[in-house]
Amino acid sequence: MKLSVILKTLNEENRIGAAIESVIAALKAVPDIESEIIVADSGSKDRTIEIASRYPVIIAQIQAPAKASCGVGPQLGFQYSKGEFVALMDGDMLLDPTFLPEAFDYLDKHPRVAGVSGDINEVNLDNLEFTRRVQRIASQVKHGVRDRLNGGGVYRRAAIEEAGYFSDRNLHAFEEFDLAQRLRLRGWTLYRLDRRYVDHFGHNINSYVLLTRRWSSKYLLGTGELLRAGWQQGRLKQVVQENPEIKLWLGVYAWWAILLFCLIGSLFHPIGLIAFVALLVLPVVAMSVKKKSLELGLYAIVAWCFHAAALPFGILSRRKDPGSWIESKLLKP
Repeated sequence: MKLSVILKTLNEENRIGAAIESVIAALKAVPDIESEIIVADSGSKDRTIEIASRYPVIIAQIQAPAKASCGVGPQLGFQYSKGEFVALMDGDMLLDPTFLPEAFDYLDKHPRVAGVSGDINEVNLDNLEFTRRVQRIASQVKHGVRDRLNGGGVYRRAAIEEAGYFSDRNLHAFEEFDLAQRLRLRGWTLYRLDRRYVDHFGHNINSYVLLTRRWSSKYLLGTGELLRAGWQQGRLKQVVQENPEIKLWLGVYAWWAILLFCLIGSLFHPIGLIAFVALLVLPVVAMSVKKKSLELGLYAIVAWCFHAAALPFGILSRRKDPGSWIESKLLKP
């Protein structure tokens, strides 16, 4: 039996060394399992490749015309992997040293479980986006049978191949949900163990700077891209039903329409301007009360607007065959 550990990276010079070392240490807990570590790089411009090259790893990097996305990294690593099991991590994560034995024990006892994960310990909660994400996905990271394994996990290769491919290269977000839905539609299940899988360090830049970067990197197009993928593959209904964010963005459009109506009305009567200001402030106040923080409440509303604005662009974005070979080069076999 062989395990392939895929570390997806993009400019992770500060964390990639520690990430690889955590995997090497964790593999010592399963000495009877053959293993390989694959660094799947989406075009790093810093010292990520240089640092990773110091370790006993395989390094693959995308080449033009392939472009960086959240979906391209896992699939890049998968296409070079040979293991019957595949573990997925980000390059800014640390693998828990005792996770693998328990994961393999569970998979061995439950042959229709496609993948297992554990707790994702978010280390950096100074950033509003990561604080908000921890609160938003709390229901998704509960223990037991889950509808997705956000944050990575250990998967069966047989299940992935039955689902068609590991991750959709066209998706700039929601790639793990997309994989999970394809697996579940084929009768597989996913399970989150009651123990830690990884520590995740994430970004420590200003939250609003991160939001603008996610716009420029097309990360925010993920929801629209997922809708298009679901439509093309005949599972649009399931995508909409299982993603409450989509209904939220539609609510944002309705809010914008009402604000525009009030703004136009203010040209004819002062009450229109009063209504505009009240409706503009009300969601911020409501979210601030819910989050018990004005800072988090304001950020949530701004983030909603960014996501809603990006949705149409994602729907209209071009798609390549998600199962096609990703243009790449082995920098270190």
